[in-house]
Amino acid sequence: MCGIFFSIHADNNSCSDSRFLSICHALKRNNADRGPDAQGNHRIHITTSTPISQGISHQIDHNYGRVRFEVDFYASELRLRGESPIFQPHVQRGNILCWNGEIFDGLEVPLHENDGVKMLDSLHNLKTGSQIRDFFGTVEGPYAFVFYQKESECLFFARDPLGRRSLLIHRPTPDQPYLLLSSVSAGLNAGYNFDDVSTDFIYCLSLRSLASIQDYNRHLQCLPRSTPDRSLPYARPSKINESLPPDELAVIESASIPSYLSQVVDDLIDQLNRSVLLRIRNIPRISGPSRSASVAILFSGGIDSTVLAFFAHKHIPLDEPIDLLNVAFENPRKLGITTQESLSNSPRRAKKEKISQLNGSNEPTGTYLVPDRVTGLLEVEELRRIYPGRVWNFVEINVPYQESQSARETIESLMIPGRTVMDLSLALALYFASRGQGQIRTSLGSEPEMYTSVARVVISGLGSDELMGGYGRHRSAFYTGGWEAVIKELQLEIDRIPTRNLGRDDRIVSSHGKETRHPFLSLDVVRFLASLPIHLKMDPRADLGVGDKMILRLLAQRVGLVEASSRKKRAMQFGSHSARMGGEKRGDVDLV
Repeated sequence: MCGIFFSIHADNNSCSDSRFLSICHALKRNNADRGPDAQGNHRIHITTSTPISQGISHQIDHNYGRVRFEVDFYASELRLRGESPIFQPHVQRGNILCWNGEIFDGLEVPLHENDGVKMLDSLHNLKTGSQIRDFFGTVEGPYAFVFYQKESECLFFARDPLGRRSLLIHRPTPDQPYLLLSSVSAGLNAGYNFDDVSTDFIYCLSLRSLASIQDYNRHLQCLPRSTPDRSLPYARPSKINESLPPDELAVIESASIPSYLSQVVDDLIDQLNRSVLLRIRNIPRISGPSRSASVAILFSGGIDSTVLAFFAHKHIPLDEPIDLLNVAFENPRKLGITTQESLSNSPRRAKKEKISQLNGSNEPTGTYLVPDRVTGLLEVEELRRIYPGRVWNFVEINVPYQESQSARETIESLMIPGRTVMDLSLALALYFASRGQGQIRTSLGSEPEMYTSVARVVISGLGSDELMGGYGRHRSAFYTGGWEAVIKELQLEIDRIPTRNLGRDDRIVSSHGKETRHPFLSLDVVRFLASLPIHLKMDPRADLGVGDKMILRLLAQRVGLVEASSRKKRAMQFGSHSARMGGEKRGDVDLV
């Protein structure tokens, strides 16, 4: 994980005022939080080929009669590969690369080497924009980058096809005459207007052709990631298999695996096993006790996070703990509802009483016994029972209302350009969960001990619902339009992944000097699941907890996670009680 900041402006006094310098300083500072191990800056000047006769009134280099621009590259480094920190930007023979990403496939990166260095080595041998575009279509992993090619004096920038890493852009305006690219904003500021860089293209800006920074649009090429005449394995997310199930297909009624699904379940096990392995192996130990966890999992006790915990367990040395991060909020809106409802005859109360007994608490309806805490505590017991040789650190992250509100300004700054109530609800949960400050218990009923996770890699289960039919809208689509409607809805899910919330999530988690990794969103896993006929992934005719994400539930059954296999879908913001902390009625409205 790294932070990237790039700026270009005309080399004159008008842009070197205190406001511009203040913006650059703030953006560099926030990007430094993303990469605490090393930071670096590299500055060049470019004299364009546009003659004076075009009437440009910027600073003129009188030796050449051209327009002169100042170009800054800044990057920070969170070391998750190699044996020592590598300072960025990477510079080689005048080429410059700011790299924020991980390469998991398509380019051989020895385990103890830096992938940014390898990327620049490969880019150095490429001459044209189409060659660079095609090269990125052959590598798999989350990334965002800014690359300057000295020979052509072109600037390339992009995010990976799923948008798993953040990159924001401020386009030049008459009042803000500079181009900015940054992994993160510095909050609301009149000096810039950031948008997410689209994942649809590799962008190429000819710097030598600029007559003015406001010529930006005229000299920007948008190179489509894939073209009809060539097939690149990692250029775009895959298309859904549109074949329909047979008319006589029986409804899945239990978690037993029908014979026609047995091989598919085994294939999914292989896919997820490899995806998790690539994302957790050989993480260098930077700080903390020798037996501290190097990997943490955002853990609700649901099927997604539990399956990922299972695969992580297979590949992490047995003497190393795994941190399970479970967040709960004091939410006055929810507490008010709870006190008004009678829980005396509720099955939920019985479950909470069981949890309170496990935890040694006499307060079954306590502030932090939110739904995700309840299922998390139940599920960690299943993991401990099946895999007793592993230390599973169940980290209870309890967030008082006042603390959540005190952090709100910081979180809203990180969310930008996201500004909705829903953005805030999700960002709150992710911010405090990934920070990893909470408490653990050494045994059932023991007193809690303060604990902070030092794991730099945070595993997220995001993507499973989109790929395997886990949302209620998929069931609704079936009842209104049949299997064809479900297929269309799942294709929309894949198409929407790059524009939803991965960039926001990256900005939130990385503010703690940590990196999110998404095993379900490996482009190989996406391709495998997209290639399956719809009825091999889900059955909207079956009960909730059976037919939704059917293939994943069958996988959980096969590997022994019986309790997890039947848990129903619950969104993070509702399970943790971070939703609508201010009492708002809707999540899609903008924050005030």
